[in-house]
Amino acid sequence: MKKVEAIIKPFKLDEVKEALQEIGVQGLSVLEVKGFGRQKGHTELYRGAEYVVDFLPKVKIEVVLADEQVDAAIEAIIAAAKTDKIGDGKIFVSDVAQAIRIRTGETGEDAL
Repeated sequence: MKKVEAIIKPFKLDEVKEALQEIGVQGLSVLEVKGFGRQKGHTELYRGAEYVVDFLPKVKIEVVLADEQVDAAIEAIIAAAKTDKIGDGKIFVSDVAQAIRIRTGETGEDAL
């Protein structure tokens, strides 16, 4: 099992969610996050004072998948989230040692 974490632009969330559903992903978690990479924020004017906005709003999607679904999920996220502009985001993939469904006690891929 693998955990796929994608940090994307907020307005791309619906497109990414639909793309993942189309390939059979049944559940995911979404968090509102702030951060910066090469984009490095920007300056804004508020009541005549200029200030730097370092952290930009992003959305983090987390989904745990069977190994054979990972490549399709990555391709779906890239296709749906890509704008060809700086700040499109990143995808991280990590191993998941165990998954347990609390209600039934199912473990491993059965819990997904």
